[in-house]
Amino acid sequence: MTPAARSLLLVGGANPLPSSVDIVTRAIEEARARGISVHLTQTQAALARTAEVNALADAVSALDPDDPDACERWLAERHAEGAWYDLVLGLRDGVQESVARSAAYLSVPGNGSEAVRLTRNKDACRAALAAAGFRQPAVRLCTSAEDAAEFLRQSQGPWVVKPRDGMASIGVRKVLGPDDLPAALAELPDPYLFLVEEFVEGPEYSVEGVILSTGPKVLAVTGKEVLPPPHFVEVGHVLPAALPEATRREIDRQVTSALKALGLRFGVFHVELWLTREGVVLGEVHVRPGGDWLHRLLTHAIPGLELFGLLYDDFLGLRSPAPPDLTATRGAAVRFLVAPPGRLTAVEGWDELLAHPSVLCAELTVAPGDVIPPVRQSGDRAGYVVVGALTPEAAHETAARLADSVRFRTAPTGAADAGAAPETAGR
Repeated sequence: MTPAARSLLLVGGANPLPSSVDIVTRAIEEARARGISVHLTQTQAALARTAEVNALADAVSALDPDDPDACERWLAERHAEGAWYDLVLGLRDGVQESVARSAAYLSVPGNGSEAVRLTRNKDACRAALAAAGFRQPAVRLCTSAEDAAEFLRQSQGPWVVKPRDGMASIGVRKVLGPDDLPAALAELPDPYLFLVEEFVEGPEYSVEGVILSTGPKVLAVTGKEVLPPPHFVEVGHVLPAALPEATRREIDRQVTSALKALGLRFGVFHVELWLTREGVVLGEVHVRPGGDWLHRLLTHAIPGLELFGLLYDDFLGLRSPAPPDLTATRGAAVRFLVAPPGRLTAVEGWDELLAHPSVLCAELTVAPGDVIPPVRQSGDRAGYVVVGALTPEAAHETAARLADSVRFRTAPTGAADAGAAPETAGR
């Protein structure tokens, strides 16, 4: 007997960013390779800018994937017409409640709405993790400068000011004392609802994995490099991170326990953390792939890995479960380019970078004539290079060297190009 065809509802599709398009392309291709049909939903505006990836899906519908009520109404209409989906997946934070509600409507595997809401509200997630016995920095949800100043008086500094629900390091700034608050609050997207938390001292990492029917499975730990404070923009990642085996086991234990404590039971995960003198301190928890091309680092470091295929195979019973020894045997790294502020007049060394045999993908996101701002969020970076190698150390060294080989020449804004003394930088 021929098995019934399976179908996937991919809520949110791709955003018009190369990394998002690449992630969604892989999710669709890994489904299609298993005979799973894919119905993709996204806003009309985003669909118009992601035609190439949309064409890979079997069906596409214009719908706001960030609106859970609209998604549930649409799903009810589709169900009345006879449509059905065996699995629901979303690959960014904003769609997770819509994914949860859709999965519940269909009675298919998924996370509960309350669990995904916890991951969206950073203060609520911290409170839940602390209540479950995990180390967490003290944090306060603030609605005014007075709230923030009071928290500074009552807690141990330094501190970090950040949006309650944000991404890409937008509005995240280190604060040493009350005098730093006005500048930090001025950079917030919403100065009337934000977080202030105690600064955690220690190197930063992230953990990449999947939540299968048997529970969370860590695939790798990623090392992270950030620019110096007051901002915390990420400029490099290496996978897998060089860690003692005992430390890696403790990270695995805490992350998998935390995901279970939060009630998460389906999807790809990306969990941030710090290693301090007291041990692991968990940061933000996401039920979606990590950004900054971490999915490409992961699939290079673990040859043959199909990140989304693991979910499809497990929850739809298509193939045998992932083997327990699915570990990284190679290394990969990404390095982001930082250009000096000013009007960009020239870029040198980019063609040579692209020709290097270790480069998996790379993009220059600025062009001569652009005004380069100081780097305060991820969108201010000037480009990236993703490198694969036999070891993490080799990948890290190669990515850093290639990034440093790119020279950006800038002039002060408003100055005539011919008369301005150029500045150069590479990272």
